[in-house]
Amino acid sequence: MIGRQVFYEGRVQGVGFRYTVRQLAKGFDVVGWVRNLVDGRVEVQVSGEPDEVNEFLTAIRESELAGFIKAEQEHQIAPQTSGGGFQIQM
Repeated sequence: MIGRQVFYEGRVQGVGFRYTVRQLAKGFDVVGWVRNLVDGRVEVQVSGEPDEVNEFLTAIRESELAGFIKAEQEHQIAPQTSGGGFQIQM
Protein backbone atom coordinates (compact mmCIF):
# COMPACT_ATOMS: atom_id res chain seq x y z
CA MET A 1 0.00 0.00 0.00
CA ILE A 2 1.09 3.55 -0.75
CA GLY A 3 -0.39 6.95 -0.04
CA ARG A 4 -0.22 10.13 -2.10
CA GLN A 5 -1.29 13.69 -1.46
CA VAL A 6 -1.69 15.83 -4.57
CA PHE A 7 -2.44 19.55 -4.77
CA TYR A 8 -3.92 20.74 -8.08
CA GLU A 9 -3.67 24.39 -9.11
CA GLY A 10 -5.38 26.27 -11.89
CA ARG A 11 -9.08 26.69 -12.59
CA VAL A 12 -9.91 23.68 -10.44
CA GLN A 13 -12.83 24.97 -8.39
CA GLY A 14 -16.31 25.56 -9.76
CA VAL A 15 -15.78 23.21 -12.71
CA GLY A 16 -16.92 19.88 -11.21
CA PHE A 17 -13.37 18.83 -10.37
CA ARG A 18 -14.21 17.04 -7.10
CA TYR A 19 -17.17 15.19 -8.59
CA THR A 20 -15.16 14.08 -11.63
CA VAL A 21 -12.32 12.85 -9.42
CA ARG A 22 -14.79 10.87 -7.31
CA GLN A 23 -16.30 9.32 -10.44
CA LEU A 24 -12.84 8.40 -11.75
CA ALA A 25 -11.97 6.79 -8.42
CA LYS A 26 -14.84 4.32 -8.87
CA GLY A 27 -12.81 2.65 -11.62
CA PHE A 28 -9.86 1.93 -9.31
CA ASP A 29 -9.27 0.00 -6.11
CA VAL A 30 -8.35 3.11 -4.09
CA VAL A 31 -9.57 4.88 -0.97
CA GLY A 32 -9.29 8.52 -0.02
CA TRP A 33 -10.87 11.89 -0.53
CA VAL A 34 -10.86 15.13 -2.50
CA ARG A 35 -11.59 18.64 -1.21
CA ASN A 36 -11.41 22.31 -2.17
CA LEU A 37 -8.94 24.50 -0.30
CA VAL A 38 -9.53 28.13 0.63
CA ASP A 39 -6.54 29.22 -1.49
CA GLY A 40 -8.23 27.98 -4.70
CA ARG A 41 -6.42 24.66 -4.99
CA VAL A 42 -7.88 21.16 -4.79
CA GLU A 43 -6.32 18.50 -2.56
CA VAL A 44 -6.53 14.77 -3.21
CA GLN A 45 -5.39 12.11 -0.77
CA VAL A 46 -5.42 8.58 -2.14
CA SER A 47 -4.20 5.20 -0.92
CA GLY A 48 -4.01 1.77 -2.47
CA GLU A 49 -1.68 -0.59 -4.27
CA PRO A 50 1.01 1.29 -6.22
CA ASP A 51 -0.34 0.44 -9.68
CA GLU A 52 -3.89 1.44 -8.75
CA VAL A 53 -2.83 4.77 -7.21
CA ASN A 54 -0.53 5.64 -10.11
CA GLU A 55 -3.13 4.73 -12.73
CA PHE A 56 -5.80 6.74 -10.88
CA LEU A 57 -3.58 9.83 -10.77
CA THR A 58 -2.77 9.36 -14.46
CA ALA A 59 -6.50 9.11 -15.21
CA ILE A 60 -7.03 12.50 -13.54
CA ARG A 61 -4.24 14.03 -15.66
CA GLU A 62 -5.67 12.54 -18.85
CA SER A 63 -9.34 13.31 -18.14
CA GLU A 64 -11.36 16.34 -19.22
CA LEU A 65 -9.90 18.03 -16.13
CA ALA A 66 -6.49 18.32 -17.80
CA GLY A 67 -7.37 21.69 -19.34
CA PHE A 68 -8.10 23.15 -15.91
CA ILE A 69 -4.90 21.93 -14.22
CA LYS A 70 -1.99 24.37 -14.45
CA ALA A 71 0.27 22.73 -11.86
CA GLU A 72 0.29 19.85 -9.41
CA GLN A 73 2.42 18.95 -6.43
CA GLU A 74 2.56 15.31 -5.34
CA HIS A 75 3.82 14.08 -1.98
CA GLN A 76 4.17 10.67 -0.38
CA ILE A 77 2.04 10.17 2.72
CA ALA A 78 1.24 7.23 4.97
CA PRO A 79 -1.45 5.10 3.36
CA GLN A 80 -4.97 5.32 4.74
CA THR A 81 -5.73 2.00 6.40
CA SER A 82 -9.25 2.59 7.69
CA GLY A 83 -12.46 3.60 6.07
CA GLY A 84 -13.51 2.72 2.60
CA GLY A 85 -14.31 4.27 -0.70
CA PHE A 86 -13.44 7.64 -2.10
CA GLN A 87 -15.27 10.67 -0.72
CA ILE A 88 -15.73 14.37 -1.32
CA GLN A 89 -14.87 16.34 1.81
CA MET A 90 -16.54 19.67 2.34
